[in-house]
Amino acid sequence: MYTTTLSEIYNTQLNPTISFLHEPFERRFSLALDVSEIFKSIIIDRIILKLVNKNMLDDACFRGEIGDMLLSEKGKKLFLTEYNEKLSTTIKHRGLEQNVSFKRLIRLELYKLVKHCLGEKERKA
Repeated sequence: MYTTTLSEIYNTQLNPTISFLHEPFERRFSLALDVSEIFKSIIIDRIILKLVNKNMLDDACFRGEIGDMLLSEKGKKLFLTEYNEKLSTTIKHRGLEQNVSFKRLIRLELYKLVKHCLGEKERKA
């Protein structure tokens, strides 16, 4: 989510190191963390719930011991497949009255932030 958001930030005039919620640090793009927070529950949490609820994950999807579990290559591949599918999924945008992908929705949110910073439009929470 963080990498996707950072990629979309680079398509705007925004500086990825200047943020509102997260403390800026060297080698960290805090704005990407801020904007990712908006989309984590909409995208990442839903993917995890889908993988768990549909029993798509098995023991081969993990490596390590209990308390220190990581995704195996199979698990990563499965998650990334679902992630890319979710990013390309379209929904009806109320303001634009057209279908937009979740990836495009991230950029639209960034454009709202640009307009807010320029004083063109008040941003609603």
